[in-house]
Amino acid sequence: MSGNARAEQQITVNDIEVGVRVYEALAHHARSGQGVPIGFKDLLTLARSLYPKDAVLGRAVPIGIGMKLRFVDAYCAAHAWPRLSSLAVDQESMLPAKGYDGDWEADRRAAAAFDWSGADAQLPAFASAQRAAVPARLKPRKERPADVSWYAYFCSHRKDCEWIGQEDKQEIINLIMAGLDPETALGRVKAARAEAAGTIGADESVQS
Repeated sequence: MSGNARAEQQITVNDIEVGVRVYEALAHHARSGQGVPIGFKDLLTLARSLYPKDAVLGRAVPIGIGMKLRFVDAYCAAHAWPRLSSLAVDQESMLPAKGYDGDWEADRRAAAAFDWSGADAQLPAFASAQRAAVPARLKPRKERPADVSWYAYFCSHRKDCEWIGQEDKQEIINLIMAGLDPETALGRVKAARAEAAGTIGADESVQS
């Protein structure tokens, strides 16, 4: 794996902070939704309703949710709990990504049946350990400097950036604020777009 590819997969403080809220929203949904999937956009809306004053969460967009769900997976796996992230799906198809590595239906049933009421007790310590593991070079930046950095890159690479929409730009800014350089942030969002385009079809199996 190249250095740039590794950087694109590096979890950031933003992934952790939003990931904590995504976990809490998913646990809330699991207790009340009886295993029904929830779209990425609706999941973020639910998280914001639970934490309306969280500014970092307020900037989060669906295209960037993949690494947040990876944080949720890591937390659940660390305690041998069901895969809570299985409840989060593409907003339009209401299905998981094509690369989902498991039995989606079984994972959803297990997540719905599990008692999540006390599972968040160890979340602060887990999140703290994850933050401590983030490389020191990924230094958080304010929104304005991040925006300026992105604009300078964009002006020099306009042709390569023609596909970028408003949501993509917002996530790129979020990633630059989290310490990634513009090129790496762009690559991560581009990879997320490719993964989203690979959402499974209704007639395809969701088992590995």
